[in-house]
Amino acid sequence: MKKTKTHKLKTRKTAAKRFSVTGTGKLMRSKTGLNHLMRKKDGSRRRNLLENGTLSKGDEKRISLMLGEGH
Repeated sequence: MKKTKTHKLKTRKTAAKRFSVTGTGKLMRSKTGLNHLMRKKDGSRRRNLLENGTLSKGDEKRISLMLGEGH
């Protein structure tokens, strides 16, 4: 019987730059819409966009695979 090699999961660097893991294991993301066309957005909307959001349950499994085994 032939012995098979197991491959390590590599972290996708683009995902590592965009998502972070909290202490409880939730995945955090930055909100979109802060790059341009700021004059038409009122101040409360801009302040709301500065806060980070959590990922939905459907995306969490896919992104955690992208972040590798360490997550």
